[in-house]
Amino acid sequence: MGKLPKTRLIIGYSSQRAKKDRYNREKGVRRLQKEFGKGNITKDNINKRGYNKFLDLANDVKVTINKNKINEDEQWDGLKGYLTNTGLPAEVVYEQYRDLWQIERAYRITKGTLELRPMFHFIQKRIEAHVCICFVAYKVYKELERILKTSGIKLSVDKVLDIAKTITTIKVKLPISGETITKTMLLTTIHKSIAKLFDENFWKSF
Repeated sequence: MGKLPKTRLIIGYSSQRAKKDRYNREKGVRRLQKEFGKGNITKDNINKRGYNKFLDLANDVKVTINKNKINEDEQWDGLKGYLTNTGLPAEVVYEQYRDLWQIERAYRITKGTLELRPMFHFIQKRIEAHVCICFVAYKVYKELERILKTSGIKLSVDKVLDIAKTITTIKVKLPISGETITKTMLLTTIHKSIAKLFDENFWKSF
């Protein structure tokens, strides 16, 4: 891959990522020290894979854990680089990449929950219809996710759907008027945790 025109390297720092980097490194070093203490570390372990990069070979004989390399690695905690050829401000590029997990999650939902794939259609129109239905379903999924968040229901969409499957409705015919009404049976505490979703007035606010 050749060099992109007018590329920029943007460096971002995250204190949360720094904590994660430090935690992972300390965990890796503890594992190295444990294996080192057992005598399981040999010359074959000296490579650039994972935390083996902290190993050194002294006098072509003795394997050691290089603390200077560990200290050097600490200087990179929390840093991440972004190579881009866009003219967007650095802050915008950084924020966009921070939200990349939402795109990855969208792929998981469409392939898993919404079953976009595998696809068992061979006619073009049916394939397009299948993808279109999945796209609309994903839009509904995300809208319900937004509504749950704004309404204070601290449950995932999948959890709410699972609960809803256990809720039944019954039709009751009033003896005097002859009118038939529908009653939603919210029988358990779990059912009642999403009771507002069955209130017509609740949906009028969206």
